[in-house]
Amino acid sequence: MNTLLQELAGGIPDGEHLLRAVIRITVSAVLGAVIGIQREHTGKPAGLRTHMLVTMGATLFVLVPVEMGVSIGEVGRVIQGVATGIGFIGGGAILKLSAEREVRGLTTAAGIWMTAAAGVAVGLGYIAVAALGIAAAWVILSVVGRAERRVEGKPKSYER
Repeated sequence: MNTLLQELAGGIPDGEHLLRAVIRITVSAVLGAVIGIQREHTGKPAGLRTHMLVTMGATLFVLVPVEMGVSIGEVGRVIQGVATGIGFIGGGAILKLSAEREVRGLTTAAGIWMTAAAGVAVGLGYIAVAALGIAAAWVILSVVGRAERRVEGKPKSYER
């Protein structure tokens, strides 16, 4: 039974580390939800669950090595891997429409990339920086997006 409890608590040596992990994972979920809700509200394909999972995943990828005491250089390699992997997901969100000669989904891909960056920041313990980044992204997606559509005379569902 003791072995089972040790395995279930693997990587969490004490209550302080557990609390830190809970806070960071919860904060990353909330920050991802801010962008996800905005994307859901505008009817975009990558919405609430996608952005929450991306942010939480990026947080976990960074949080585990940081909590293990891995050197910052090695954590940098993990961050590079996250950035590369998230590019694959973002690439899947981009669609080129041959008939209209336009590309759609770039803003969705950028939003996914942004939420991954926020997740990395949260995983490193920079919660305030991540929150500022998400707030700025929300302003860009909501306020600047509306202003752009008004200026260009585009319908609400238009996205680059």
